Amino acid sequence: MLELAYGGTLMEQNRKFLYPRYKYRGEATPENIAFDGQLQEFAAQVNMIAGLHTGGKLSSQESYQRLKQYWKQVKTARQQWGIGSH
Repeated sequence: MLELAYGGTLMEQNRKFLYPRYKYRGEATPENIAFDGQLQEFAAQVNMIAGLHTGGKLSSQESYQRLKQYWKQVKTARQQWGIGSH
């Protein structure tokens, strides 16, 4: 594998660029941290879908349906983990 000057392989750096992860800054419960990961994954999917739509690879309807599907997953996770129910 190709090692880069800033450390890591090209694949690792591409993954970090395309799917950045940020430190959690709330109450550090297992549920909150898991939900934060779910939200970050959702944000990455929104970014990818928006790019595909802008590039003409996805129709508006297909983009909407995919976003709606991912949002349902976020809502389900939120309910299962009891986030925001206090």
